[in-house]
Amino acid sequence: MTDYMDLALKYGGFTSLDKVYLQNTLSDLSDNQKLAFITPPPSVINAYFAEIYQKQSPEAATDYYLELSKELNLFNPVPSFDEHKPFIRLNLSGKSYGFCYENADEVALVFAEHLEVPTTDILFELAQVFPQYKVYLEGTQVKMAKVDFDEEVLEELTPETQLLSRVTKLKGNVIKLASFNQDELVELLSQYKGQTVYYGFAQRECLAYIVQK
Repeated sequence: MTDYMDLALKYGGFTSLDKVYLQNTLSDLSDNQKLAFITPPPSVINAYFAEIYQKQSPEAATDYYLELSKELNLFNPVPSFDEHKPFIRLNLSGKSYGFCYENADEVALVFAEHLEVPTTDILFELAQVFPQYKVYLEGTQVKMAKVDFDEEVLEELTPETQLLSRVTKLKGNVIKLASFNQDELVELLSQYKGQTVYYGFAQRECLAYIVQK
């Protein structure tokens, strides 16, 4: 049985001084109404997220939001800026985006306030904002998740003309592109059209993992 009092005190911003008020208010509400009542407003969630991101790390911030999503049922498979459930707001290339978790498996959905065609610039920008995730497209939907690849190099494929980039073949039929120059990496990516690509960022390098069929 869900203890809404504990949830309110731990995640909702209420204190022990609010216990009598909470008991009286929650007693007449349905389970869904109780969750809605104790869920902090989007401004508070975003403020906590930003503070944790700046003072601790991007991963600590997403851990906070994932835990909140699990405890307060903030998962949303079809999010929008109508904001029926709180989400994290992002500014990507000067445009308004948001992200929320689709499910408890830590799959995140990234969505624009206005209809936008996802570009490689946006995908790489996301990968830099959240380096703990791989960014990828599922149809036209931008998603983020913790995806790990076996980094053992089976073959070097770097063209001699590339000075800032490296192309390698990994286990699992995966081609890895890594570059300190994003434009150069995008040019390399153009040779792999129609393939599933996971975008990443690590050690100041833009990364792309192409999962070949």
